[in-house]
Parts: sequence; structure tokens; C-alpha cells
Amino acid sequence: MDSNAAYIALSEHFRDVVALGQISGLLGWDQETIMPSGSAAQRSEWMSVLEKLSHSQRTDPRIADWLDAIDEDSLAPNEVSNVRLIGRQFERQSRVPIALAAQIARVTSQAQGTWAKAREDDDFSVFQDVLTQVLDLRRQEAAALAGGGNLYDALLENYEPGMREPELASMLGGLREGLVDLRAKAADSGTEIPILNGHFSHEQQIMIARELATTFGYDWRRGRLDFSVHPFSSGSFNDVRITTRVSEHDPFNCFYSTIHEVGHATYEQGIDQSMGLTMLGRGASMGVHESQSRILENQLGRSRAFTGFLFRRMCDVFGDFGIKDADTFYRVVNRMNRGYIRTEADEVQYNLHVSLRFDLERQLITGDLEVANLEEAWNERFLSDFGYAVDKPSNGVLQDVHWSVGLFGYFPTYSLGNIYAGELYEKLSDDVPMLQEDLAKGDTKAALAWLSEHIHRYGSLYEPSDTIKQAVGHPPTSAPLLAYLNTKFGEIYKL
Repeated sequence: MDSNAAYIALSEHFRDVVALGQISGLLGWDQETIMPSGSAAQRSEWMSVLEKLSHSQRTDPRIADWLDAIDEDSLAPNEVSNVRLIGRQFERQSRVPIALAAQIARVTSQAQGTWAKAREDDDFSVFQDVLTQVLDLRRQEAAALAGGGNLYDALLENYEPGMREPELASMLGGLREGLVDLRAKAADSGTEIPILNGHFSHEQQIMIARELATTFGYDWRRGRLDFSVHPFSSGSFNDVRITTRVSEHDPFNCFYSTIHEVGHATYEQGIDQSMGLTMLGRGASMGVHESQSRILENQLGRSRAFTGFLFRRMCDVFGDFGIKDADTFYRVVNRMNRGYIRTEADEVQYNLHVSLRFDLERQLITGDLEVANLEEAWNERFLSDFGYAVDKPSNGVLQDVHWSVGLFGYFPTYSLGNIYAGELYEKLSDDVPMLQEDLAKGDTKAALAWLSEHIHRYGSLYEPSDTIKQAVGHPPTSAPLLAYLNTKFGEIYKL
């Protein structure tokens, strides 16, 4: 078989592989949103069967033959990248026995329902046994992938290709040190910022949330908004769905969860359509993906300029809701809150939540921490970092869905996303001098065009670190994020 024929055969095969992955994602969305609770056992069997089929497709022996036959010198740059990603996945997937892959799919599907029940009952013991099973399966997978190397690196590669634990630990450790100092100064500043109080109806919140989704570029022709316990975005290209949640006493939860998920969705919707049903047709990594949600949510959505626009819109819809002016509203939106929930945390404290999870899950993977001791370890670390005790498991170890579905190695990508967002925002601000004036009018078109040009359209064409480096002109560091946070919160808390 000549090189051209081999590439065509490989590409056609992976159209099916990518399509199966998208079908699995749609089933996952359904399970989180509208699936009847009594369907969980049946769904776990579906997911197991689908994973068996997908795994066999991803590890088809013909892939090796096609890869060997391809002469990369005859390929276009995007085709070379496609082959690189296929080869990487084939090599990794071939190391994982199909029976193990199917068992992971089955158990994590069941575990998701058990986690939801444990969270509802505020009882970690309900979840402990199945989490132990999930952890054991992921350790087996990591061992198969690592080939005697670092188990955590093997899992991290699923979400942030090229990143390694020592580099990540150093990067996040330095970030944590700076944030602990900033948090302490703000907490001791004596600056009083009001708390939003009142009743904000479900219907009115969703109306504004949909407006915000449109403002931040969400294409409703290719998506929809639903509700879930843990907001998320799912899908790609022409079917990208988002969820949010509503508390009638906290509209910011709904509004900023929606903007966050729209950041993920516009990334997927913005990938060049020619990459559809190829390995290039997805975000470069979870860290790069998170950078798109965080820059929309925080640097743009929580800016003084945009919160002024949002304040006027909330006054139109809710009338007098107890905040006297746009400046006070800006401070209320960005107030450092005493709370437990990662997804609701302010910009200063958010990465401390991630650091906690990063350190605990590394200990779980290495065996230095057992699941039976996880709740106690979580509570001790939280008290040390935040200065007050966890009040109940749903506000602590049970608050996130990630470990129930086996996403070990995923959490640190949230902080990487913030670091990348800091870099991108610094460059965006330089390149779009009218950015703040636009945001004050609720106009994000120039900012979204910049993100589309420098990030969205490329999908996975480049490695994650190269994607950011190409956009900003240098390798990413945490310095721009820390500078941004120190300037913003230094002004808010009069430091």
C-alpha cells in the first residue's frame, strides 16, 4: 500500500473512531441531565459495550500497518499532526487490555450514580467502596500505560499531553505560594464588601443566562442549555451542549457557570470545520480548554467594564436588588467568599481548591493515601489552607464528580487553564486596545475574534504548550496570572 492510500484508509477508519467518541459523549450528557434514575444499570452496560467497540477500533492492528506505510514528508502539516495524534493514541490504547477498558467504563458509569446518591445523603461511606474500585482500575490502567514509569504522568497524559508531574508540581506550588500570601493580605485588610441578598427567580435568571451565552458567542443553532448538578459542556462542532444550575438566592452561580461553559463550547464550535471527525477536531488539551472558559468567565466576565454592563441589565430585569451602583456591584461580584465549593470560588482562592485535589489524588495513585482515609485527609488539608473546617461531605470530598468517573490527572488542568488564561489575557489586552470600552457595552466580538484567530480554529493541530506559545510569543508561566490577580484584588481590597 502506498503512502497516500494508507493515509486515506487511516483517516476513514478514524472518522468512525471519533464518531463513536462523540456518541459516548452524548450518552454521558444524557446521563447527567435527563436520563431516568432507574436507567443507570442499563446505561452502564451500554457504556461498557460502546467502550469495547471503541477500544477495538482504536487498537485495530491495521493502524500499525497504515502508520508504517505513511511517508510524512508527503503529507501536509495538518495531516502530519493528525498522524502524530493517531499514533500517540494507538500506542497508548494498545497497552490497555480491552477487558480492563470495558470494566473501567462499566464501573465508572455505576460509580457516577453512587456518587450522586452519597452526595445527596452527605455520606462518604456510601461512595467509598465503589471509589476504591475505580481507583484500583485506574492504577491498573496507569501501570499498563507507564511501562514502569511514573503512574501519575501516565494519567496526566490523557488530559495535558507533554506535561509531567515535577514540572506541574513546581508550577502549581509557586502559584499556591503567591495566592496564599494574597489571600491573607486581603482577609486582613479590613475592607468590607457587601453580600448579594434577595430572591432572583429561576425564569429571570435563565433569561439573562441565555443572553450571556449569546453575548459570549454561543451558537444556539448547534447547541442547547440544560441543567445538571455539576455544570459542564459536552460535544463538538455542530452539537455542543452546555448545562448550568440555578440558586434563586445566588444568580452569580448561574450566570458565571453559564459563561464558563460557553467558553468551552465556543472553543469547540470555533474549530476549523475541515478538522471534523479527525483527531485534530478537538481542543488541544484540557488545560487549553479551561483557559477558554476561565478567560471568558473571569478576565472578561468579571472585569470592571463588563460587570458594569451586567449591573445595568440586572437592574432592568430585577429592579432594585440592593446594590447601589456599578462600582459596588463589581466588588460584590469579585468578593472573596468564605466557602467550600471549588466551582463557586473567587479567582484568588480557586487554585487553592485545585492544589488540594492535585496533591490528594497523587497520593491516591501512589498508594500513600487510601480511600478509607480520603475524607479525613481532605478535611485536614482544607482546614490548613482555608482556615475553617468542612461542615459536611457534600461541601468537601463529595462535591466533585471527577473521581467517580475516574478522571485522575484532570484536576490540575483547571489551574493550568488559569495560568494559560493569564498569558492570553495579557496579550489580548495589548492587541485589542479598545477591549475595556467594548466590554462596557457588552460587546465581546473583538475579544472572541482574537481568541478564534489565535486558539479556537487550530483545534489540536499543535501541542498544548505550543498552542499557547504561538499565541503569546513565549512559553507560559504563572507570572501574568499572579500579576493580574495582585493588581485586581489589590485595588478591590485596598492593599
